[in-house]
Amino acid sequence: MISIVNYGLGNIQAIANIYRQLNVPVRIVTTAEELAVAERLILPGVGSFDWAMTKLAESGMRSVLDEVVVSRGRKVLGICVGMQMMAASSEEGALKGLGWIDADVRKLCGTDGSGEVQLPHMGWNDVVPRSTGGLFASLEEGSRFYFLHSYAVRPFRDEDVLAVAEYGGDFAASVRANNIYGVQFHPEKSHQWGIQLLKNFAEL
Repeated sequence: MISIVNYGLGNIQAIANIYRQLNVPVRIVTTAEELAVAERLILPGVGSFDWAMTKLAESGMRSVLDEVVVSRGRKVLGICVGMQMMAASSEEGALKGLGWIDADVRKLCGTDGSGEVQLPHMGWNDVVPRSTGGLFASLEEGSRFYFLHSYAVRPFRDEDVLAVAEYGGDFAASVRANNIYGVQFHPEKSHQWGIQLLKNFAEL
């Protein structure tokens, strides 16, 4: 069963629809009680870092989310800002992140740090997995995903980078730390590649 955390942000219904098409059991959770029994989670997100963290706190699910993911080790997939929230902090805001990944979030800039790239990074881009199988099974070559962001997660440990994309230099398009997974792109908007990735997550 996939539980999609509904704290007021993200393309929740689009993700749920894909799982229903795949005949994968899915539900949208809105309370701490529902979240407490989750087996596998998706944490979506759109908008700014502080806004997302505030909405999560207001939902009443923050502490239970930590319990389920960190203490019980349930697998979780963060999408876009949902992935950024897993870091300790972000240049975009002042609030602390969830701190699940040893990382921070930095603004995208050019390879020389000049900031010459146009923001937001919006549209299709190639994603290159660093290893085969797992979240990127059957997606090792020629996979393209839809992005919409101006900030990206910067893991402090290189081994936590699961896949990279290039926009003014390489950045982490996907991360993993044990049971915690994140993707900067939107699989729910990425056609067959995104459908395959969501299917892979359900089968991990």
